Amino acid sequence: METPTGNLRLMSRHVAIVTDSTAYLPPQAMERHGITAVPLTVVLGDRAFEEGTEISARSLALALQKRRSVTTSRPSPEVFAAAYRRAADAGASAIVSLHLSAEFSGTYDAAVLAAKDASVPVRVVDTGMVAMALGFCALAAAEAVEANGTPDDAVAAAEKRAAGTSAYFYVDTLDYLRRGGRIGTAQALLGSALAVKPLLQLDGGRIELLEKVRTASKALARLEEIVAERAGTSSVDIAVHHLAAQDRATALAERLRERVPGLVDLHMSEVGAVIGAHTGPGLLGAVVSPR
Repeated sequence: METPTGNLRLMSRHVAIVTDSTAYLPPQAMERHGITAVPLTVVLGDRAFEEGTEISARSLALALQKRRSVTTSRPSPEVFAAAYRRAADAGASAIVSLHLSAEFSGTYDAAVLAAKDASVPVRVVDTGMVAMALGFCALAAAEAVEANGTPDDAVAAAEKRAAGTSAYFYVDTLDYLRRGGRIGTAQALLGSALAVKPLLQLDGGRIELLEKVRTASKALARLEEIVAERAGTSSVDIAVHHLAAQDRATALAERLRERVPGLVDLHMSEVGAVIGAHTGPGLLGAVVSPR
């Protein structure tokens, strides 16, 4: 098994920051801040792959388009234990472990189990977030540590960032979310029956239907409008995510650069296999995270 992504030399700070592969943090940001990401697992047919190292988003998109069986699973407590052990061996006296919403995955529970036997104190946090909504929390925690903060400071910074962060998603169909149990069957069937294009939001750690729009073009325009309104004029970071929709993502990112006066950092990336398995190809998402 490959070592979770992260720079162990930089992790030698007194507090190590650990997250999981669904944060979709840019590799440069993880390297710079010494953040480690523990990989979730994607099961394609009868084969299991680590997200981020063993299966690409493009391979997943092709599998989904061919309607192959795709499921996901949490990391085992043993994988978390190994990550915590490496952090302690690199000099960390404490660890803050930040993870995707427990409503989506058992990842948080696995981290809690591993933390009980770690050689240094581990604070495990269910951020209620996913994708760069989680990534921004990990960055906030790392920045708190870099300012000589304590584990409590890092957790507080992550929780503050989570409280202010909003995430919105467009998907071509609700079928993948319905199959994975990530959205109610009634909502999915309603969307299909009306032939509408759904806009979703992250709310209370769950994916909820935000609006139903008649066409894809109107839905994408509305997504841009919602993100720009949410960003306002304050200082914000934005992330644009997609799966097999590079052109859509690039166009949205360019328009948001023009429309959001307080934009500080804008990240754009294709989501990994774990989130992609539940949304399907055509996903376009945007995360707004006030500074």
